[in-house]
Amino acid sequence: MTSTYENDQRETPARGAWPDGRHWGEDEKGRNTWRRGRLVGLAAVLLGLLPVFHGYVPDARGVGSLAETFLPWLGLLILPLLMLARRRRSALALVALVVPVGAYGGLVGGAVVGGGGGASYDFSVVQHNIADDNPDPAGAVRALAAAGPKLIALEEVTAGAAVKISGVLGAEYPHHAVVGTVGLWSVYPLRDVTEVDLKPEGIKEPWKRGMRATALTPKGHVAVHVAHLPSVRATWPQGLKTGWRNEAAVRLGAALKAERTDRVILLGDLNATADDRGLDPVVSEVNDTGGRFGFSWPQRFPVARLDHVMVRGGEVVRFEKLAATGSDHVPVLARVRF
Repeated sequence: MTSTYENDQRETPARGAWPDGRHWGEDEKGRNTWRRGRLVGLAAVLLGLLPVFHGYVPDARGVGSLAETFLPWLGLLILPLLMLARRRRSALALVALVVPVGAYGGLVGGAVVGGGGGASYDFSVVQHNIADDNPDPAGAVRALAAAGPKLIALEEVTAGAAVKISGVLGAEYPHHAVVGTVGLWSVYPLRDVTEVDLKPEGIKEPWKRGMRATALTPKGHVAVHVAHLPSVRATWPQGLKTGWRNEAAVRLGAALKAERTDRVILLGDLNATADDRGLDPVVSEVNDTGGRFGFSWPQRFPVARLDHVMVRGGEVVRFEKLAATGSDHVPVLARVRF
């Protein structure tokens, strides 16, 4: 005869068990879920370490540069890893997923576009690669001017487009300079306009994509650089060709380092995100305080922030995208405070 005490012992789950009698870390068949899904767990941890240690990813065939370009998007890999962890019913993998969730949560939380919208600022600037095949450059800059910036920096400015642009902006932006294919239109007087030589050694044809000017603003003299670095090309089987872009970035970094003024603004299509190691010579000289997620390229579905406003002696308190023009880039506006 079975006692009531013995019945109670069989029907009551042990301490630390599921209501159906399973122990923590066991599936419905009693198998240990901490011993499975190790590869999924390892992948989750590595994914979580990537935002911090992306500089250690080898750059063979441009792999490191590619990973850094699309760094924010790699957080989407959390979803398939979660599905694999659930499919494997792996407690180990589910716990490991805390690492990438925390890492990319911090990445998003610390770089949300539009942050600091209520902060005071001195003036706003616009950066835009207007595209040399833009069918309506005059209409494009008319839209840019409507945002009220004090400085408008443009790249891929052809000789014909420069005339049309000045025809539209001449009254409101009486001060302007064009060097090669980059230009600056300003409400403030400009002086000391010079070319900044960014041309890589391997380019033989005429190539002028860098300029520097001093803007006489109410906050004092500001050194303004406008730059357009070479594009990164994908080839097979060599991979990504970043050499020219990186060489031009070194030249740009040297020009910024040589500045003796306390206030510097860099506007440009740098053909790289601020996370890309190729821009290290640049971001070591000016602060990238714009939003990491202000994607500006390509226009139809922006996935990377190639258009930048970087500052020394101040900060960008708001970084936002403007309406698309006839370019393959989306224009961006930054509010700057010194």
